[in-house]
Amino acid sequence: MSTRSPVVLQPSREFIAGASATIPLLIGAAPFGIIFGTLAEPNGLSALAAVLMSVVVFAGASQFIALGLLAVGTSVPIIIATTFVLNFRHILYSANLVSKVKHLPHYWRAIMAFGLTDETFAAVNNRYLQLGNLKNAHWFYLGSFLAMYTNWITCTFIGLTLGNIFPEMHNWGLDFAMSVTFIGMVIPYLKNRPMIAAVIVSAALAVVSYELPHKLGLLLASFSGIAVGLSLMMLENRRRPAIKESTS
Repeated sequence: MSTRSPVVLQPSREFIAGASATIPLLIGAAPFGIIFGTLAEPNGLSALAAVLMSVVVFAGASQFIALGLLAVGTSVPIIIATTFVLNFRHILYSANLVSKVKHLPHYWRAIMAFGLTDETFAAVNNRYLQLGNLKNAHWFYLGSFLAMYTNWITCTFIGLTLGNIFPEMHNWGLDFAMSVTFIGMVIPYLKNRPMIAAVIVSAALAVVSYELPHKLGLLLASFSGIAVGLSLMMLENRRRPAIKESTS
């Protein structure tokens, strides 16, 4: 009996597929980028500095945090430490992707590290789960990354322009779209009890610890959710052999 080999797509098709898979997530990220642009100049950041931050940093939540800290005169080491804590989740994303990119040269992995965002991870992780062949999967990643990168920089430009026309635009509540996007990213993974428990615990702790300084509540909620989910998964894995033995 013959087995079908995993599908191998050409780099161009992988690239287009990656960009296409990210388009729905761009809708939620766009208002976020526009709001950053509108807030930049009122908080003391020049238009050029705001664009350079989006080009070089490319991290939505961190840019907002850095902008707020810069506005109150916070020192650079504190800003770096705070944004590091906020982005600690990217270490977890990277750990998940290590086995899937270890065959790639270092320059490819450096590009992928820079382009790693919540949206790209969600799109790329689904790609890895659906197709077994990873030969050209990095082109899918590149397509997703460049779609998000272009969107973010463009929206920063739009925000800077609109901010001068509508000074109160940052009060329109457009940031709600980003929350909806994150919810949409999480829901497809709620297929078992460990995942559901991890989301409930992390969400509850994120709300309870919201007032902690330097966004430490986000780190607490993330680690707690992971710990609960991993513990339940390990417990279920230990129970399965016992159930099989009792039924055999």
